[in-house]
Amino acid sequence: MLDLVFFSSPIGLGHATRDVAISHNLDGITKRFVSGGIAPQFISQNGFDVDNLYKPPPFQIENGNLKQPLKWLFKYYSYYKECKVISSQILEAYSPKLVISDEDFASLVVAQERRIKTILVTDILETKFAKGIGSIIENQMNKSMKKIIKNCDLVILPENGKNEGNIVRVGPIVRKTLQSREQLREKFAFHKKTIVVSMGGTDSGKFLIEKILEVYPKIELDVELVIVSGPSFNLDLPHVRNLGFVNNLHEVVFAADLVISLAGKSTIDESIYYGTPGIFIPIKGHFEQEENAKELGYKHDDIFQIDKLIKEKINQKRNPQLFDGAKRASDLIRDFLT
Repeated sequence: MLDLVFFSSPIGLGHATRDVAISHNLDGITKRFVSGGIAPQFISQNGFDVDNLYKPPPFQIENGNLKQPLKWLFKYYSYYKECKVISSQILEAYSPKLVISDEDFASLVVAQERRIKTILVTDILETKFAKGIGSIIENQMNKSMKKIIKNCDLVILPENGKNEGNIVRVGPIVRKTLQSREQLREKFAFHKKTIVVSMGGTDSGKFLIEKILEVYPKIELDVELVIVSGPSFNLDLPHVRNLGFVNNLHEVVFAADLVISLAGKSTIDESIYYGTPGIFIPIKGHFEQEENAKELGYKHDDIFQIDKLIKEKINQKRNPQLFDGAKRASDLIRDFLT
């Protein structure tokens, strides 16, 4: 029997990133992760046991645009049904006292049917992928999702704001480092102004890296370009460092002078926490990324003026904004196990 099982959505690496941040504050509690894609490698490298079982449908991205979102929703529904079977087997095997889901709704349904306490970690309360007739189908899916959310014992939102019902807003959830920025810059050999371009856990940001590589020779700045290309994008170019897949992006972000990324919440929060100026380009048609970017004054079309933005941001003063969402979330979780 385990104290808890953490079901972490493998759609992007941000879910696993914040779940690991929370779990670092849960010493003495027996736990195990379930995920898929590149997330299990990341989770394991951060010191946690994990089952690699989920195979989510990939987004179809062309030139930075999300294509056929309705088709993806149908594939997601099939994936959801597969996840219900997998999560049922996991709960049978480990008999946890508590199930924590980071946007894996299948495990919540199964756990609630078994009368196991459930906690949801999420930064969305409804989806907005489809348009036209597809939105009717998506609305029905959202109704089901809201019912699942309502039945949770606790819903943790990694943002600031007021609590309501079973929803508690704990503030952004970010991994912390014990090393100073100077130590990290030495560790990564960042000896001049450094631009870090991060693609995340999938190849969805390939268009962003390609654009940066196109404009980099033209920006006429004495800066080093460092790419965090992830596991699936081969890159071997002169004068450009590629770190590939890293399990400590928060430290790379801290050490950098400018971070350029898709508009995923985890990387944005790490940039804000550590005070590193950032440029965040959303996938066009990806509602969540577009909303994240809009809050910071960015939109997809900013990719066409990325050289101008780099020149504006590279010397921007650092302004760290410390928050403690991971500790607050872990404290709430401990309360459910006492």
